[in-house]
Amino acid sequence: MRKVSIDPITRLEGHGKIEIFVNDAGEVANVYFQVPELRGFERFCVGRPVEELARITPRICGVCPEAHHMASTKAIDGVFGVEPTPTGRMLRELLYSAFFAGDHTTHFFVLSGPDFVVGPTADPAERNILGVIAKVGMEIGGAVIKMRAEANELVSLIGGKAIHPVCGLPGGVSKPLSAEERDRAVEIAKGQVEFAKVALQIFDDVVLANADYVDLIKSDAFTHETYYMGTVDESNKVNFYDGKIRVVDPAGKEFLKFEAKDYLSHLAEHVEPYSYLVYPYLKGVGWKGFVDGKDSGVYRASPLSRLNAADGMATPLAQAEYERMYATLGGKPVHATLATHWARLVELMYAAERTLDLAQDPEIVNPDVRNIPTGIVGEGVGCVEAPRGTLYHHYKTDDKGIVTHVNLIVGTTNNNAAISMSLKKAAMGLIKGGTEISEGTLNMIEMAFRAYDPCFGCATHTLPGEMPLEVTVKSERTREVITSVKRFM
Repeated sequence: MRKVSIDPITRLEGHGKIEIFVNDAGEVANVYFQVPELRGFERFCVGRPVEELARITPRICGVCPEAHHMASTKAIDGVFGVEPTPTGRMLRELLYSAFFAGDHTTHFFVLSGPDFVVGPTADPAERNILGVIAKVGMEIGGAVIKMRAEANELVSLIGGKAIHPVCGLPGGVSKPLSAEERDRAVEIAKGQVEFAKVALQIFDDVVLANADYVDLIKSDAFTHETYYMGTVDESNKVNFYDGKIRVVDPAGKEFLKFEAKDYLSHLAEHVEPYSYLVYPYLKGVGWKGFVDGKDSGVYRASPLSRLNAADGMATPLAQAEYERMYATLGGKPVHATLATHWARLVELMYAAERTLDLAQDPEIVNPDVRNIPTGIVGEGVGCVEAPRGTLYHHYKTDDKGIVTHVNLIVGTTNNNAAISMSLKKAAMGLIKGGTEISEGTLNMIEMAFRAYDPCFGCATHTLPGEMPLEVTVKSERTREVITSVKRFM
């Protein structure tokens, strides 16, 4: 048995490694995905005033702090039993939609784009954002930078900071939007819509026009039939900020639809001894291991999952792209993991259009942005769609609002089981007996991972008392191993 390690995995948020075990015949026997970091936010938030958590939990991640800020703020609403004013809610969603468009831009052009634009087996020194700019031109590179900068500017206008916003308060937000700020928000949003058109055109010209890339997307090595999760509005259209959680089965039939506060009635978490990750699954099906199909409780929550779980998009340009994607790929649901990149660009268009709709609403400058809490319930669940999947924040407090319990299921956590499955299937499909395992082959295996846009700064949680640990004692003189002790490994 031979071990091939991808350590570290590149172009992700956080740290991780993939270990591939190849038997004597040159076939893949097994694949393990490990994350060697632990954040522990669920524990050290306990004992603090609950209103502080909207400022603490965004520090989980510098890439998607807006997602944690919004989910946390909504959970705090629940703890105090207060709903935001209509304008307060709109301002939250405006901030969130602008952030979403910027985040999806980052993933496509910086993290996943090099695999397609530059090429999956290209020289690693060129397979990066600079290589992308070299291929698509400086003008597009400048547009990407501008898109990111202006998304951060709009987040800062509402949130007070471009990273780790601080505007969310129980019952609303901290300040109204001025007329001048509204005008700037409209200008930024119009630019986001135009950029989304450009991004989708690049996907057409670079990815869909390349028969080899299309074959790779549709190949069995990158396909899994799972359940799919996403938040939908009253019309079952995709919504990032609010709605009900909808789950469809591998055939696309609705399996569940529930309020975020009821998530524990439908989801449970499996633990493996070799990882700091937990593996959520559907209680109504049960944990059957790292396998797909209707009889497995594994589900996915990603851009493609959200589109599979919904009946469409709530804005016209995104809806047209949604229909085109499914028509091109053979109808709903699409099980091809790499098609997530296309779905992400459809969502980019929706986020940009939604930003513009909210910015142009006359009520966005209403100064009534907060309802003041008058009591305390002591428990709240906040949920939003993070770019990487459905994000749950669940808080419990005592009668003074001091936190006694925190549970987080972050976007990436939903996909942990599916990521492990996708890596194994890609490895088995790409590594065959007698073939050389090249750097390009290993990068193509990483592509199965990158499609989920995973963030392991967010997703590293384990049950208390079960932290995997290995201690090795070596001779000071010879450096030979004297003894080794393992726990939960």
